[in-house]
Amino acid sequence: MITYAPRTCLLIVDVQNDFADPDGSLSVRGGADVVPTLNEEIRRATDAGAPVIYTQDWHPPSTPHFEKDGGIWPVHCVGDTWGAEFHPDLLVAGPSVRKGVDGGDGYSGFSVRDPHSGDTHRTELEHMLRERGVTRIVIGGLTTDYCVKETALDGIDLGFGVLVLTDAIAAVDLEPGDGAIAIEEMVAAGAVMANAKGG
Repeated sequence: MITYAPRTCLLIVDVQNDFADPDGSLSVRGGADVVPTLNEEIRRATDAGAPVIYTQDWHPPSTPHFEKDGGIWPVHCVGDTWGAEFHPDLLVAGPSVRKGVDGGDGYSGFSVRDPHSGDTHRTELEHMLRERGVTRIVIGGLTTDYCVKETALDGIDLGFGVLVLTDAIAAVDLEPGDGAIAIEEMVAAGAVMANAKGG
């Protein structure tokens, strides 16, 4: 089982209706299945005094991130819509970092990329972790091959210890095997992979 303490943050990535619900516009196979495991980890983290922070895609109605505007993705997680809301069964026990608000590519919880210039800008996530004295982050959520991976890689680059919950993530698999490749990339960068249930 994963151990939690005040300097360890449980980071819940993008468990939103458009990804986790079968009716979502970018529904991920097995997306809703991560919720019970995450809820148990949220309870364990809060009981140990560890902070829990969430991320959310929060896009405008039109953005170069979307296929209709030149990107690769269907319209998803438009701010203040059902699709952007957390899955209704997910326990919410902490603040949320919203990314992509200005139309950028918000894959990582730590940074947003301008789709035109390629410039990256930091979100408030790193500051939130630093002010809480966090040195280690435990990540679960959606999706393995995009937002989970990019958040993990950014976290490592910023000097945090990173552990990814292998039984609390699910992949888009835009190309077959993308999720497995993402796990290999995270491990190569220094992330630890662990099963929340200790298996």
